[in-house]
Order: sequence, then C-alpha cells, then structure tokens
Amino acid sequence: MRGIAALSPSKHLNPTPQTNPKTQPIQSPNSNHFSPKKPNKPSFPCFSTTPSKTPIPISTPPLVVVGSANADIYVEIERLPKEGETISAAHGQTLAGGKGANQAVCGGKLSYPTYFLGQVGQDAHGKLVTEALEGSGVHLDYMNTVSAAPTGHAVVMLQSDGQNTIIIVGGANMSCWPNCMSDDDLEVVRSAGIVLLQREIPDFVNVQVAKAARTAGVPVILDAGGVDAPIPSALLNFVDILSPNESELARLTGMPTESFEQISCAVIKCHEMGVKQVLVKLGAKGSALFIEGEEPIKQPIISAPRVLDTTGAGDTFTAAFAVALVEGKSKTECLRFAAAAASLCVQVMGAIPSMPDRKSVLNLLQSL
Repeated sequence: MRGIAALSPSKHLNPTPQTNPKTQPIQSPNSNHFSPKKPNKPSFPCFSTTPSKTPIPISTPPLVVVGSANADIYVEIERLPKEGETISAAHGQTLAGGKGANQAVCGGKLSYPTYFLGQVGQDAHGKLVTEALEGSGVHLDYMNTVSAAPTGHAVVMLQSDGQNTIIIVGGANMSCWPNCMSDDDLEVVRSAGIVLLQREIPDFVNVQVAKAARTAGVPVILDAGGVDAPIPSALLNFVDILSPNESELARLTGMPTESFEQISCAVIKCHEMGVKQVLVKLGAKGSALFIEGEEPIKQPIISAPRVLDTTGAGDTFTAAFAVALVEGKSKTECLRFAAAAASLCVQVMGAIPSMPDRKSVLNLLQSL
C-alpha cells in the first residue's frame, strides 16, 4: 500500500459483505494480503492475560482502534489557577475516556463494527472504562486487564467557556505491553478495514501495529494527540493520514500555525516527513484535509447551539472521519460527516458520554 492510492474506496474501503457471516471469520479488505489460519477469529495473547471472549463473527472488515483507555476526572472551574494558587471547583465527576477508548466508542455508536485493543488495570477505573466500551457496542476480545499498573487517568480542568486543559497519568496505557507482538497477535489488525492510532501508548506498539496494517494493505490514521514528543520516522513511514490539531501541528513541525497560510506551510513539512495526507483539526475554524499535490479540502464547523465540553470533540471528529472513509464516502463527505459528529459531541458533558449515534448525525446533516 502506497500513499493516496492505498486509500481508494474501491480497493480497501468499500468491502463486500461475506455470504455466510455466521461461520466465516473477519475478512480482510484485500484478500490477497490475508489468509486466515483458523475458521474463527484468532487469539490475541499479548493483549489478554485471560481467555478471550467468544468472538462475534462479522462480515465487514472492522474499525480497529489501538490506544489508550482512561478514567477522566473532571473538575469544573471558572479559570485556571495561577502558580501557587488553590481554587475551588464548582463540580467534579469521573467518567470513562482516553483517546483510544473515545475513538472506539465513537465507532461503536456510529454503528460500525469496532474492536478496541488496549489495556486497563484491575481496579474500579478499569471497570468503569470496560462498561462504557461494552455499552457502546465495542468488541473487547483483545483488551487486556493488567495487575501491575493502574488504569490510566486524566485530570480535565474544564473552564466555563467549554475549553479544557488536561493532565494525563499513563498507568496501564504506558506499561506492561509486550516488547514484540507475534504475527498471530496482529492478525486482527491485518483483517481491519481501517486502523486508528494515537500517541497515548508507547511508540513501539504503534510502530508494530502500523507496520502490520501496511503489509496487509490496511490504511492507518494516526491522531497526533498524546505524548508531546517527535513522532518517530519508523512510525510515520507506515501512516497514511496524520491528524493533528493546530497546536500539535506546530509542535511537530516547529512552525507557526496561527493562519491558514502558516498551517499550509507546516503541512508541507509533514509531507516532507513522508506523510502524504494530513487532516488538520482547526477548532472553531473547522478542519482541512491536505493531500500532497492537491488543493486542500476545507470544512467549516457545523455550529452547535451550545458548547458544554470540547474534551472529546477531536476524537469524535477523527473517528467519524475514519468510519465515513472506510464506508467508501468521498473525502468531502467524510469531512462533513465528521463535522456533524463533532458538533453534537460538544453539546454534552464528558468525552465518551458525548459521542453521538449515527441517527443523530444523519438527522443533523439532513437538517442543514
């Protein structure tokens, strides 16, 4: 799979349903690259210390999300505290989150078959995340519960205007991963229709997953959110679409991103780093997809009547874009679908609770 051509819906992103989904395994979007070794979905031992649940056979190559799962500890404040200052929060609550879990839930709520590969601790926060994922229809056959690290968590300082500042504690997201995943471990990745990655798990895990996806002709979207560090070239070499927001793009390139012209120049540097497509989330200014050698495709925001919480908006946008893409929609349609999902997301408190269902997204689009 190379560059833009690899994302052609006719080759990889418009899969044909199987004739007997009850007895056949998950099929690859490109059968030339994947030959199942068993009639049922293979085991994934590196991600599970206990026997896997009985897999639910599905006929459509799924969205596979490999990433983080957190308990998000929300505190609602009027403003950020100054150095050395203690302030009181108006409210506080703990909700399931994490970029990987958020994106998986979004895929599930949009009624697309979704698998989540990640890790939680043997604690109350892990149970909270597990229940949230299961409740959204996400398949957890490959999620691992570890005893040596707590579930990752984040402190979300939510200001009265809906903007947020987040501090992340990695926990199980950054610990206890196998150094080397076997070929069998990665078979679910090779069987995917599309793979979503973020940077809240170790880079070496993302590299192995992205490489396995590339060898099977499966497109990879890397959300740049997470660790504030350069992205290894070993990872970028296997990424089809890089998706940063403005600040992440500035950090990754060392260039200003205050204007669209500056953003365009920063994206050129990403192209030079080997990524042919860059999907930039621009907050209140919408989004833009930059494909090397083509004019950027711009998408304005779809205004929300009220903004309560922007925490999960970027994850909603990225996952909704991925779902639309794997379903064979045009890039313009993908951007519009993602913008509608994000508009609904910001109207609800909490990342995972705010993820919209497919009917709501379609109803909003039809109302415009």
